[in-house]
Amino acid sequence: MPRLSFSKSRFNPASGIADFWNEIRRPNPYRWPILALSLLPVTGILAWALEQEYYGEPERPRINYITTLPEGRSDAEILAENRANQELKDLRAAEEERIAAEKRKMYKALGAATGIDVEAMERKAEAERAAAAAAEEQARKDRDARTAPAQESASQ
Repeated sequence: MPRLSFSKSRFNPASGIADFWNEIRRPNPYRWPILALSLLPVTGILAWALEQEYYGEPERPRINYITTLPEGRSDAEILAENRANQELKDLRAAEEERIAAEKRKMYKALGAATGIDVEAMERKAEAERAAAAAAEEQARKDRDARTAPAQESASQ
C-alpha cells in the first residue's frame, strides 16, 4: 500500500502557514487591523454556535408489563382484592371530605370575623357542589347506558 505524503500534496498546510507568517512579518501598518477583522466573523460564528442548545428526541419508552400479581388467581381472590381496594378508596375520599369540611369551617370563621356574608357564600358553594355532583352522576349514567348494549352483545 503506497504511503501518502502530505509534503507534495495540495492539502499540506505547511506552505499556507509559511505564507501567512511571511505576510504577518512584513512591516505593513494594516496587518493587525486586517488580522482582527479576519478573526471577527469566525469568532462571531463560533460564539453563536456555542450558545445554541439542541434537544434530541426523547428515548422511546420501554413497556414493562405488571408481573407482581400471581397468574393463577381465582375470581374470589380478585373480588376480595377489589373490595379491599374500594374500602381504602372510600376511606381516603371520606378523609378528603373531612379535611375539605374543616377548611370550609375555618374559612367561614375567617369570613365572619372580617364581616363577609358567609351564609350566602356557603349557599352558592353548596349549589355549585350539588350541580357538579349531578353532572357527574348524569355522565356516569350516560356512560353506563352506552356500555350496556356492548356488554349484552358480548355476552350473547
